[in-house]
Amino acid sequence: AIAIANAFRRRYPDAEVLFVGAEGRMEMERVPAAGYRIIGLPVSGLDRRRPWRNIGVMRRLWVSLRRARTIVSDFQPDVAVGVGGYASGPLLRAAEAAGVPTLIQEQNSYAGITNKWLAKRAARICVAYPGMERFFPAEKIVLTGNPVRKDLEEAINCHDEALKHFGLDPACKTLLVLGGSLGARTINEAVEVALPTLADLGVQLIWQTGRSYYDAIRSRVADLEPEPKRWVGPFITRMDYAYAAADLVVSRAGASSISELCLLGKPAILVPSPNVAEDHQTKNARSVADRGGAVMIADGEVRK
Repeated sequence: AIAIANAFRRRYPDAEVLFVGAEGRMEMERVPAAGYRIIGLPVSGLDRRRPWRNIGVMRRLWVSLRRARTIVSDFQPDVAVGVGGYASGPLLRAAEAAGVPTLIQEQNSYAGITNKWLAKRAARICVAYPGMERFFPAEKIVLTGNPVRKDLEEAINCHDEALKHFGLDPACKTLLVLGGSLGARTINEAVEVALPTLADLGVQLIWQTGRSYYDAIRSRVADLEPEPKRWVGPFITRMDYAYAAADLVVSRAGASSISELCLLGKPAILVPSPNVAEDHQTKNARSVADRGGAVMIADGEVRK
């Protein structure tokens, strides 16, 4: 979504851009950091494992719909763009009711519930994978690929500068590990087990643990030998430098991550999260792996 806003601003410098996100989600931090205003809605996803909790989900959806109508009325947008997050549903429904044209950007190879729900009334549906006619009206589909931030591509030639940013050695190979903003337990456990092997091979590390795991991991690795060097943190703010420094990437298979890896041509091991709707990360990863663009390892196999 930030990449879309940046491109829009480059084309229309005087345009106003307003984000609407889900309270408590990472967009509420990342969007302001990118220089944009955001308003939060109390919306959340369905709880498939504990369906009795969905009574509260429906109540929050109703509140979010009402707030979204107020946002649209106050901001008076010329177009509303939904990228499939929890807030897209209430916002685009409110925009449609106000006569505002809407556009959907489906990032994954398997369409999410929100985007399928919104598709019938959308003016256009931008997709990243072929064959999406099985989810959306064919006449509305535009195969665009996923937007990627321009700074990632521009920084790819800044290898030495990127290594310096993370305090790493230009003479060593670098492994970048990404588990998402919250972290990935299985990936973190696999990396921790592999630390002695990586040290023997002289491979240094950029390790995004996620907020949930950072404190425990930091305490366990604090007493390890300082060489080869490693950067361990809960979240990476300079992803452009992280990609520029990396020789190999281990990552979840979210749509944005895959698009960035494909654009930059980085060798990658994809470990799809099993905790996502319709197992869409496995479908994303398989689509790339089947074309030789990455290696896919199931979440249950990664520790082996």
